[in-house]
Amino acid sequence: MGLFSFLFGKKSNQIKEYLEKDAVILDVRTKKEYDADHIEGAVLIPISELKSRLKEVKDLNKPVIAHCRSGIRSAQASQILNSNGIEAINGGGISTMKTALK
Repeated sequence: MGLFSFLFGKKSNQIKEYLEKDAVILDVRTKKEYDADHIEGAVLIPISELKSRLKEVKDLNKPVIAHCRSGIRSAQASQILNSNGIEAINGGGISTMKTALK
């Protein structure tokens, strides 16, 4: 097993499991970051707005894969979502997500 697989294989598998459950990809970056590059079909709710927009996420009635640029904001987002009864995982940074989606 290579170092990359060791470090990222588990997250990639978890992302694929969630996608099989028809999870929503939630982009918690800023609009400017999203406009520069994003995953097709991802829902944009910046981390700064997440707490005030929880109902929108709950109304999706699906598990959530949160992602950002590096994985820090998405870790915060998944914690917020889980503590509010929404099944969510941290998908990490956008490059990790794009790799998992291939």
